[in-house]
Amino acid sequence: MPGPICFYVPSHIIDHIARHAGRLGLDADAARRTAVASAAVREQRRMLAMTSMDALTAARPGQGDRQIFDDHHRFETGGELVRGEGDDPVAAANVNAAYDGLGATREFFREVLGRDSIDDAGMTLLGDVNYGDGYDNAFWDGTRMVFGNGDDQIFQDFTRDVDVCAHELTHGVTQYTAGLVYTDQAGAMNEAFSDIFAACVDQFVQKVDAGEHNWLIGEEVMAAPMYGEAIRSMAHPGTAYDNPVLGKDPQAAHMSEYVPGGDPHLNSGIMNRAFYLSAIDLGSYPAAKIFYAALRNLWPQAQFTDCAYLCAEQARLLSRDGRVSRHAPQTIRAAFREVGIP
Repeated sequence: MPGPICFYVPSHIIDHIARHAGRLGLDADAARRTAVASAAVREQRRMLAMTSMDALTAARPGQGDRQIFDDHHRFETGGELVRGEGDDPVAAANVNAAYDGLGATREFFREVLGRDSIDDAGMTLLGDVNYGDGYDNAFWDGTRMVFGNGDDQIFQDFTRDVDVCAHELTHGVTQYTAGLVYTDQAGAMNEAFSDIFAACVDQFVQKVDAGEHNWLIGEEVMAAPMYGEAIRSMAHPGTAYDNPVLGKDPQAAHMSEYVPGGDPHLNSGIMNRAFYLSAIDLGSYPAAKIFYAALRNLWPQAQFTDCAYLCAEQARLLSRDGRVSRHAPQTIRAAFREVGIP
């Protein structure tokens, strides 16, 4: 079955913008169009899921090449192919940024985690730019990475931050591994794994490690009036933004703040902080290896405690093999307990 539609900007932010932008002197139409278009994409995926009988997405063998499409501001994907693997850069900066983002994500998974593209079988990476009219989001639709242009008041073109590309492509990795359902704790883990590997890809590109990274997700897609804000903070969930346009960041950082049945983006902060604490002690790449090994052993309805157990167990196995430090299991257990997961 195709994976869930996974949007980069949470619906509670888009809804807040749509309700409040007008009275703040901003054009709220882009947010409204984004909400309507996103709902339509979700419905299309729901109907597709109802007609599919497979439990997980079948792998597509390939070469792991990249193809970038220009949707020419239509709310339809798979537009004009404008750049393929090995082609020279083109005049459009967002086409080249999408191409580079897909490549950086592919190389991180290959070099650091030993994974061959999204499906571990060389799946072709598809990316669409110029989706919709002022579309204030980006998403993984189960087959391809789709970038909106933003409205240039609140969000800029979503190709500007490699976090966006890495986050959404990781939803594809989760789709082909654990297949985490997009509700409650499993959904929160689905979102968290995308933030975790997005942060690692960002560090891979910048050539920095945990102590030098800002641990912010999406800060580069904020338009000039939103400078200094971000979509999420992995170090301190709940602090990424606080202003009249976006609202106040409601992300949970501890199980005591968990919202039963809440949007996966709300509760993913708990897992995000557990990873951040692990990375600060072990280094981002060793922590990534541990969490990736756990992801490969999780299942669709897994819970936070399952992830905590598997991360500690994989840390023990990886430390035994000399791939992470000897104290990694203790670090992992301490990180999960710090956020209230026993």
